[in-house]
Amino acid sequence: MTETKHFYQTFQPTHYQIALDINRGTKLISGTSTITGEALESIISVHEKYMTINAVTVAGTAVPFTIDEQAEGLHIDLGQTGKTTVTIDFTAPLTDSMMGIYPSYYEVNGEKKQIIGTQFETTAARQAFPCVDEPEAKATFDLAIKFDEQPGETILSNMPETKTEAGVHYFATTKKMSSYLIAFAFGDLQKKVTETKSGVKVGVFAAKAHQANELDFALDIAKRSIEFYEDFYQTPYPLPHSWQLALPDFSAGAMENWGLVTYREAYLLLDPDNTALDMKQRVATVIAHELAHQWFGDLVTMKWWDDLWLNESFANMMEYVAIDALEPDWHIWETFQTSDAPMALQRDATDGVQSVHVEVEDPAEIDAIFDSAIVYAKGARMLVMARALVGDQALRQGLKAYFEAHQYGNAKGADLWAALSDASGMDVGSIMNTWLEQPGYPVVTAAVKDGQLTLSQAQFFIGDGQDAQRQWKIPLNSNYETAPAIFETPTVTLGTYQDLRQKAGEPFQVNVGNNSHFIVKYDDTLLTDILDHLDDLDAIAQLQVLQDLRLLADGRQISYAKIVPLLSRFAASDATVVNAALYRIANNLKKFVTPDSTEEKALRALFDQLSAQQVARLGWTPKATDTNDDQLTRPIVLNAALYAQNAQAVADAHELFTANAAHLGTLPAAIRVFVLRNEVQHFGNATLFDNLLNEYRTSTDPSYKADLSVAVTATTDPTLIHKLIGVFEDADTVKPQDLRSWYRGALANDAAQQAAWDWLRNDWQWLEDTVGGDMEFTTYITVTAGIFHTPVRFAEFKAFFNPKINTPGMTREIKMDIKIIESRVKLIEDEKAAVNASVAQQTQSK
Repeated sequence: MTETKHFYQTFQPTHYQIALDINRGTKLISGTSTITGEALESIISVHEKYMTINAVTVAGTAVPFTIDEQAEGLHIDLGQTGKTTVTIDFTAPLTDSMMGIYPSYYEVNGEKKQIIGTQFETTAARQAFPCVDEPEAKATFDLAIKFDEQPGETILSNMPETKTEAGVHYFATTKKMSSYLIAFAFGDLQKKVTETKSGVKVGVFAAKAHQANELDFALDIAKRSIEFYEDFYQTPYPLPHSWQLALPDFSAGAMENWGLVTYREAYLLLDPDNTALDMKQRVATVIAHELAHQWFGDLVTMKWWDDLWLNESFANMMEYVAIDALEPDWHIWETFQTSDAPMALQRDATDGVQSVHVEVEDPAEIDAIFDSAIVYAKGARMLVMARALVGDQALRQGLKAYFEAHQYGNAKGADLWAALSDASGMDVGSIMNTWLEQPGYPVVTAAVKDGQLTLSQAQFFIGDGQDAQRQWKIPLNSNYETAPAIFETPTVTLGTYQDLRQKAGEPFQVNVGNNSHFIVKYDDTLLTDILDHLDDLDAIAQLQVLQDLRLLADGRQISYAKIVPLLSRFAASDATVVNAALYRIANNLKKFVTPDSTEEKALRALFDQLSAQQVARLGWTPKATDTNDDQLTRPIVLNAALYAQNAQAVADAHELFTANAAHLGTLPAAIRVFVLRNEVQHFGNATLFDNLLNEYRTSTDPSYKADLSVAVTATTDPTLIHKLIGVFEDADTVKPQDLRSWYRGALANDAAQQAAWDWLRNDWQWLEDTVGGDMEFTTYITVTAGIFHTPVRFAEFKAFFNPKINTPGMTREIKMDIKIIESRVKLIEDEKAAVNASVAQQTQSK
């Protein structure tokens, strides 16, 4: 039974007094939650989960209550309506699920320690204290926390601490806020603190297992991000401080708790002397994303989870807007084009995908709507379109009005569109709702018919799709003046092609800049013209050609065999965006070959041809003359050369390993993973495996640990594969938060795939018990579907997951992934011969 009546309809809290006593030794929380609010019914409902409720009182008098496990709450019989104050005494466990109030584990000098932290989004505040745990139920909060405190420990929360009495830490009253944004943490922490121009204290906190200078980069980005947002939003940051806290155990990437943002260590801390540029960019955008939320999500919060996109899509766009302003030399929007855009386009082409705005009630289903490709990436593309339509001046003016109208309250999508419409004089909502409310996106076909240049739109599918005759209002962004600004009809004729081409003096293009959420299928006349002028196109336009051809091939509208001959024409580009798109196609070709076959040998030769010139240009180690593109392209082409089994590349990597064997962590971060993996694959043995595994256990550098996990999961030795699978459930080696990447690494390794897949099926219950409570759980299904591409694996996938298809929170993912694997298997079976023949022809002709 889904929870359709919101608890806020029975009781509307205005203020909480939360008193907690937390014992790490007994892993027990005891506390009281005193809630003042308006009872709209005589029987009110308050959320609780995994708690023992000892007493419920009103004005010192016990009142009747019943526990409702199905609805994760208790129903309290007040006997009257109106303003009331309810006090609930309870106990609850500290768990190891990384949800609610939980411990993070780490070591310093061999001593095991823990930090207690929180993660309440989406519906886990109810595991920490009884509350109306819904976004609309905003209230103010007073927190008083006691714990088994040791000398020198630090406690943090959303607001500053006001006093400590008898071991109880009291915090200032919060602003009016949603329960899922409450946060606190305590433990033996180090910190670095600064202040913004407007006087906001900004701090970075972490376990003392890390070097102090690992906090510097985050502190600088956080400070400048808040200053940027205060200016861009024209709305002051409303709290006294903004703390950024790295937690050793954290299921998501980061969480925007108001005033106390929590992060995975990998997304906050970095070695300033040896971190790859792409990782610096990743950390910076994560910080900017969470701080964008302090206004968009925290100050103004979606009314219900169906408008989650209001939080996430907007923060996803703003992270790029902010970092582009703070670090313009990074050209960070190019990263959006190589990460968010292709992720959204790939996922959104499968029939059955959720729309950005999606109806949802059941708590398990709420977690399931956090689809990073849709709510984050597609939603961000949607807002990039809106930004391009209205311009930055109207965007800022509209946002300022939006914050003023809804601050400390809740909003719906229509409220944002109304604010932007008022500021721009354009009906933004009518355009954007075609993208917000409908799943999928269009392919615009551009063709010369009877001499006339014509456009048509239809929904694009990868795999079988039911055409629902959906239409979109498409910002075309064409380079020809006769094309409409908004294309909203099934077809349009632009005029006589020869005349238009002569007047324009350049090939016809739409979606210039690749910022609108659609792809283009040019007919042979138009595509040939574009390819004949390839050198005249900027890097984004070249990326777009490759991106759209790849998707059209996935969607069976063209053949991969026809793309193969084009790849070499892009291989000499200095632009990272072009190389990323090029090798995304090349890597897709791996699915058409059987390991160690003649066909794979030919494919390796093609990779060698594509990468050789770039490897020679860039070399293995960073140079002082490197551009940003050079730094970001080097890993792409080295990876390709190693797949090609280029003898010189294999030898160079081995030489680097040997020269740095005593201090592998100091290898240049951008190429370290390839050196380590190459050593395991070509020179591996049990001693090396054990050494790398021990390095993983003892290192505190998140980036280095990630590289080590890639290396050890690449082993082809059956005995070591057995040992590898054996550490999956050893939390002292592989933290549950990191397990998915280990599983994916083994699954993608042909030699280890069977063992990894057997582990998932045999130990699914253990996995569900260990990480099943968090919103990342279904990504184990996604990861598996991303790799499987044979009829045998497809049959096994269905056999295992079909019986689980009605599990709340898993239904859409399983259905989607069955379609994704099915379409991939059909594509490979139908086109394998032609693709491999095309690859062979390319390598023979050189």
